[in-house]
Amino acid sequence: MSAFIADWLNLLLRWAHMIVGIGWIGTSFYFIALDLALRKREAMPEGVMGTAWEVHGGGFYHVEKYAVAPKQLPDDLIWYKWEAYLTWVTGFGLLMVQYYFKASSYLIDPNVLVMTPGEAILISIASLAGGWLVYDALCKSPIGKNTPLLAACVFALILAAAYGYTHVYSGRGALIHVGAFIGTIMAVNVFGVIIPNQKKIAGALMEGRDPDPALGAMGKQRSVHNNYLTLPVLVMMVSNHYPMLTNHPHSWLLVALIIIIGAMVRHFLNRHEAGDPLSKIAWTLPVAAIGLIVAVIMTAPARIDATGMAVSDQAVLALTHKHCIACHSAHPTNELFAEPPNGVQLETIDELHRWSEQILAMAVHSDAMPLGNETGMTEEERKQLGAWIAQQQ
Repeated sequence: MSAFIADWLNLLLRWAHMIVGIGWIGTSFYFIALDLALRKREAMPEGVMGTAWEVHGGGFYHVEKYAVAPKQLPDDLIWYKWEAYLTWVTGFGLLMVQYYFKASSYLIDPNVLVMTPGEAILISIASLAGGWLVYDALCKSPIGKNTPLLAACVFALILAAAYGYTHVYSGRGALIHVGAFIGTIMAVNVFGVIIPNQKKIAGALMEGRDPDPALGAMGKQRSVHNNYLTLPVLVMMVSNHYPMLTNHPHSWLLVALIIIIGAMVRHFLNRHEAGDPLSKIAWTLPVAAIGLIVAVIMTAPARIDATGMAVSDQAVLALTHKHCIACHSAHPTNELFAEPPNGVQLETIDELHRWSEQILAMAVHSDAMPLGNETGMTEEERKQLGAWIAQQQ
């Protein structure tokens, strides 16, 4: 596949992924907020457990929620499912185009683990499927009846996956896989539990039988899990733009902090929408703030010590020509790129000055570049590059 065609396929899949993902997240947030806004009122219809009045776009809406389901259902019942399905499909397509097809550059880092592209892809698919199976088993086990214990176990499962990925894949590949790991759990929750259970409930009603309330409770549990996992998974999905996250030597600990921060913020918003007093839920924000402060401290760049090291312009040009311009030149020789990535060219001293901050972040404070360290850039060379940049300031 040519670099030009690959770029267009990447763009279209990314665009579609964003569209359907926004739709899925929007409905998830809305229905959790709606559920928490329900109130018991006088003279509610039989079987209704709560109602909500809402206003939007100049119109007023009256929504009723049934404890199980009404005795009769209309033919035009709306099912919210395709947003979740298509988010996973487009996300996996993007994973294939960006990481599977370019495994040697984006997925594999020989400094982490030497393996073939086929082995890397097989580990990816097996881990995504295995993650769901373990998660599902936890939910269906006695642990699933204890919400705090289940939350702790799911947290531990994601951290174990993050630790494993950081010891198998490149920095980018590891964190995008944490996102895919969580996203797969969320999508299969909809495909394998929430929608099938809703169909069983509807089928029982059509046949004149009383639906099993456990089916609704199980679907609600998975829906709440999805809601709390949404904020962390969004950070994972954009993490490849931030080498301070992906290429941190302990990035799996950053994953832990991101999950805690996201869960605390989500819990605050959920309980605030439910009408809980601020005095009861205010503790969540300091916890999130502490997590954020720890993450910022962990990712703070180390100071470059250029004492006694003089790096000439000619030396730094020789270094960048060796490691950078196969991609970052007017006419890249790397087959992955038809144009220099993000328009960054590093062929002259002026260009190195222009992009010095990005070079510092990508190739000095982290080993995000060169991709997969294909050119074998050493720590000493990174130090020299950092020293030259420090000399210019």
